[in-house]
Amino acid sequence: MNKDISGKEQFPGTIPRRDFLKYIFGGSLLAWALSVLYPILAYLKPPKQPEVEVNSVKAGKASAMEKDSGTIVKFGNKPVILVHTASGEFKAFSATCTHLDCTVQYRKDMGLIWCACHNGRYDLTGRNVAGPPPKPLIEYRVLIQNDEILISKNT
Repeated sequence: MNKDISGKEQFPGTIPRRDFLKYIFGGSLLAWALSVLYPILAYLKPPKQPEVEVNSVKAGKASAMEKDSGTIVKFGNKPVILVHTASGEFKAFSATCTHLDCTVQYRKDMGLIWCACHNGRYDLTGRNVAGPPPKPLIEYRVLIQNDEILISKNT
């Protein structure tokens, strides 16, 4: 048998009591920290959502939407901007800017679709005309049936 620092006998291959308590308290402190941090980190990281496959959506009554205005409509998981032009046409485009995925909006004062993130601009055909957007907006088909607006993917 060996003797430890305090002079007590110690069996070979065993650890001193003080070291044993350090391991127990250190391990419990680590377990507590993980039990607090894991829920916080899990909350901050949003869960993956499967892509919802949608072919068309109803966007409301055509008579309820005033001319020269725009609105955002949910198309599955993605936003679509519906524009009622000053000439009375209905147009729909992806509401996600092609630059950094910000949501675009219709600006009546400019007569175009505008991205507030970096001042990107699109005309009413969806074509990028100013700012950093590299590509035009994806266009959707708009049908009016019995005063109901239907937006669907272009095929």
